[in-house]
Amino acid sequence: MNRPMTAIIKKDIRGVTANKRMFTTLLVVPLVLVVFLPTVFILSLHFMPDENGELLKLLKLLPLNVQAGSTPSALTHLLFNYILPVFFLFIPIMASSVMAASSFVGEKEKHTLETLLYCPLSLQQIFRAKVLASFFLSMGVSLLSFLCMLVVVEGESFLITHSLVLPKINWLLILLLVSPALSLIAITLTVRVSAKAQSVEDAQQGAVFLLMPVLLMIIGQFTGVLLVSGWLLLAIGLVCAVLAALLLKNAINHFKYETLLKQ
Repeated sequence: MNRPMTAIIKKDIRGVTANKRMFTTLLVVPLVLVVFLPTVFILSLHFMPDENGELLKLLKLLPLNVQAGSTPSALTHLLFNYILPVFFLFIPIMASSVMAASSFVGEKEKHTLETLLYCPLSLQQIFRAKVLASFFLSMGVSLLSFLCMLVVVEGESFLITHSLVLPKINWLLILLLVSPALSLIAITLTVRVSAKAQSVEDAQQGAVFLLMPVLLMIIGQFTGVLLVSGWLLLAIGLVCAVLAALLLKNAINHFKYETLLKQ
């Protein structure tokens, strides 16, 4: 990665962080998902009856060693290691689409596209720089969300159950494989659409379709229909990584000036 590409990446990231509306969206939505909602759930454990039919059904799906603990401790484990990880499939797609959607169409709206094309980079290098800028930002948001969630959930768990929740290997698979792969897929598709789109809203529509299977998975976690295992996450991550690499290669090879300059 050369200096002109680095300059484009920094410019795009500064453009998002300087935009209060976009930056607020990037921070507020993840924090609501991984800080506010878990806090409500954990605090409610302290006041709920010991016998709750729906929650006990979910507990029966957990490993026996987890079920052997107290109900609040087991439910906190369920939340931390089975439900919250799925939110980190949603966050990178949301975060990356916010920035990627404005990658090229934003340049058109600000009338800076021509200046960008005059920089000493090929069109393929410009495309890579736009993808990397969105990728770095989405991974930064995901990491910040994870750290905030970890501090809050562990702190509240210790105060209520007097014990900490041990993270499962699911978290490594989510943060290091599945989340980056999904983010790269969303960014590649959104940046490619952004080159043809006439507005940021048009470019963001593609990301909505990527969110649907993730939302269904989240619903499955809450209802107990599906508890995502480590092996399933590994399979999903590998498939998404291969798909992301193929999509990125195809997008770069077929990215032309005619597509970008078409009105």
